[in-house]
Amino acid sequence: MEREEFKLYYQPIISLETGRLSGFEALLRWQHPKRGLVSPNEYIHVVEDTGLILPVGRWVILEACNQLRQWQTQYETASSLTMSINLSGKQFIDRDLFAFIGQVLNTTKLTDNTLLLEVTESVMMENIELSAALLTKFRSRRIRTCIDDFGTGYSSLSYLQKLPIDRLKIDHSFVARMGDDPKSLEIVHTIISLAQTLGTQVIAEGAETAEQVARLKIWKCQYGQGFYFSTPLPPDAAAEFLAADRRW
Repeated sequence: MEREEFKLYYQPIISLETGRLSGFEALLRWQHPKRGLVSPNEYIHVVEDTGLILPVGRWVILEACNQLRQWQTQYETASSLTMSINLSGKQFIDRDLFAFIGQVLNTTKLTDNTLLLEVTESVMMENIELSAALLTKFRSRRIRTCIDDFGTGYSSLSYLQKLPIDRLKIDHSFVARMGDDPKSLEIVHTIISLAQTLGTQVIAEGAETAEQVARLKIWKCQYGQGFYFSTPLPPDAAAEFLAADRRW
């Protein structure tokens, strides 16, 4: 952090109802002086083990919110864009997180409901009551929440009604295999149908082909994210993507 080697990349999230850009997910990358751009999978365990996950996580929140606010002042089409930020398990239960995010929102003057916090299904399931209480606090501040990696290894369907969440993000592994794995296809369809029953929006992560996107639209999935639309982009390229205002 002191050498400013951490960078944020932004992957577009597309509204499948309008075909337009709906928001970005902020993704942390390490610009190593010798190895180049390093993804979190290769170093995040070190960050967690050394206790740096909280300061790094706060830097991500502040940087991403500042970036969204900058775009909102530059582009009229950015006024309603969301910024999705991933929270680790330690961040999610950090007692000071809510106050810190409130301070960031007050400083950046972000529009209500434009910050979306993503927490993995496994973290949510560790303590349903605590998760529900934390999610309720975020909702009171008009901060949206999303269960990330949904469908991976937990029989959590019975708990969904207890969690005041705004969105489910289907794990990319299911979406990416929709074309050649009948089970993945059925899982995606089932999750979308379940979310519709609960009144919860769905993001399908891992969309890579036009056929997958067409199927998701037929099933009334609200949002898509994946290489079909764009890879994660550095800030300048993300701004160009935003300004282009492409229809999908």
